[in-house]
Amino acid sequence: MSTETRQFGDLATQLIMESRRSTQTDTLLKYNDSLVRLLIREQRDLERAAEALEAGMDELQGPPPALLIIQTAVSRNKRCLLAYHSHRIDRLRDLYWDVGGALPHILNNQGFRSKFSPHEVDYLRQYNSSLMEFRSEFSHELDITASITNPPKDLHVLVHVVKDCGVIQTELGSINFQKGQRFMVRRADIEHLIIQGYLEEVS
Repeated sequence: MSTETRQFGDLATQLIMESRRSTQTDTLLKYNDSLVRLLIREQRDLERAAEALEAGMDELQGPPPALLIIQTAVSRNKRCLLAYHSHRIDRLRDLYWDVGGALPHILNNQGFRSKFSPHEVDYLRQYNSSLMEFRSEFSHELDITASITNPPKDLHVLVHVVKDCGVIQTELGSINFQKGQRFMVRRADIEHLIIQGYLEEVS
């Protein structure tokens, strides 16, 4: 028991250190599925050990020290698991908004997709679906996916096409944005393409 006790919390600490590295480098690290599974397995082992100690506990003498240690380890592991996943959800939402809410742009990018767990992909899809449903209620008045860092001075903007992005429906009709071309278009129609790096605003 003493050897196991000294190791309690090691796996959880590794998860927290990963979250810290992610914050320090401002990147989303690959989901550590193997470490999460090991930690969940440790939780089950600890819970079984706690149940065995509780079954043989003498009510007059109170809980044995080993049981208190195990319960503390279980509680700490849970907090660390929640903190790890909460951190990743925050990073996923930041990533989503950084590309102007263009979910296909994220999921079709293998560099991003390879870092997600299947549950995180489901989360992004559900988050996007909820946001689109909310957005549809007032899409004519406001685009909530548009950047508000620098409020626009004009409704229309001159843009330079940095990367081909195909035919886009705008207020003026369908426009085929091909690399090297310039267009004067309504900002609301192409704001997401500026955020994603396909278009560049011409000062």
